[in-house]
Amino acid sequence: MLSEERRREILELLRSDGRVLVRDLAKKFRTSLITIRKDLESLHHGGLLERTHGGALPLRTGALQDQTLREKERLHKHQKMRIAEAAVRMIRPGQVIILDSGTTTTAIARGCRNVRGLTIITNATNIAADLGGSNIEVILTGGTLRKNSFSLVGPLAEESLRHLSADMLFLAVDGFDVGYGLTTPNQLEARVNRAMAEAARRTIVVCDSSKFGRRSLSLIMPVSAVHETITDRGISRNDLKSLREGEIEVTLV
Repeated sequence: MLSEERRREILELLRSDGRVLVRDLAKKFRTSLITIRKDLESLHHGGLLERTHGGALPLRTGALQDQTLREKERLHKHQKMRIAEAAVRMIRPGQVIILDSGTTTTAIARGCRNVRGLTIITNATNIAADLGGSNIEVILTGGTLRKNSFSLVGPLAEESLRHLSADMLFLAVDGFDVGYGLTTPNQLEARVNRAMAEAARRTIVVCDSSKFGRRSLSLIMPVSAVHETITDRGISRNDLKSLREGEIEVTLV
């Protein structure tokens, strides 16, 4: 395989998996660790990825970048599915749960179609459409439609949540900085997310490890407001230690 072909495949793996490790790439391409390190350095200097110790990550997005739901669906698929499966295992028949908009929460919604007596409150119109025809009772907040995320935001969405109560909120975020808090690119979305947390007895953040160490434009809430986090094993040791020291339960998938 030519070096350019290998590097294109490395970028494709990075887009699908959210990170790459030198040792795994060396095994996959049956080449030396030194060769892979040179590939990653070349891609890093070309502005195509972010080099890290032992591997590489996608380039960090800007605080204002607001990806569409379809763009997000292509990223970290395997991690999101495992996170969603772990979340569904926490849900019990007869509960009321809140799901915000996002690809991981959409996967959770699809995974709990067979949970008996379940009520789902959501501001995501795509989730409501996915659950149409199922036995799940769906409560859709009002509000103004955001085309990027198919979510409802604004005063109507916030006011409806103030009159509701739920057992759990599963919250997807764009940034999770353990020293700063949970963030999203859109200010109106952040306000709705805060109203969701106030309506739920327990807030569970569902995000893949690429979200850690990132900040987006709008603060949703401090980390101290989170009860539990479900993420993949790519989370750094320092972030994992900080969460556990803050008495936040962490489920790794």
